[in-house]
Amino acid sequence: MHPNAERVAKALLDQGATGVIVELPDSAPTARAAAEQLGCEVGAIANSLLFDADGAPLLVMTSGAHRVDTAKIASLVGAAKVRRASPEFVREATGQPIGGVAPLGHPAPIRTLVDVWLDEYDQVWAAGGHPHTVFPTSYEELLKITGGTPAEVE
Repeated sequence: MHPNAERVAKALLDQGATGVIVELPDSAPTARAAAEQLGCEVGAIANSLLFDADGAPLLVMTSGAHRVDTAKIASLVGAAKVRRASPEFVREATGQPIGGVAPLGHPAPIRTLVDVWLDEYDQVWAAGGHPHTVFPTSYEELLKITGGTPAEVE
């Protein structure tokens, strides 16, 4: 298993999460790619999107079926400007590459918003720290392991 996925697996264990890391046969850099490999709806993919909110990292866990409204999340977090983070910013904040960013296992805690639409699914899938890894979880567990805030992000 990739070292990033090992760190995420340890973080899951430390948080008392029930899901285990699953290695996918192909890279899953998008929600659609992950859903196709897992045989689930794209909305059940918990996309980890990192944003630059006035220079601070902001993780938005959104349903794979949604697009994030950056003006809306800027208002929610009190930021003047929220924009998609560069690959370098993502790697620095999370220690993980775009396409594989997990909701936990980062060098330091990251403020997190969790899309309320994920609660529509009994099981959601989140990235496991590498584009070939995911893990199953639930909306409630996602809130717990991230310390995230429920939010309408679309």
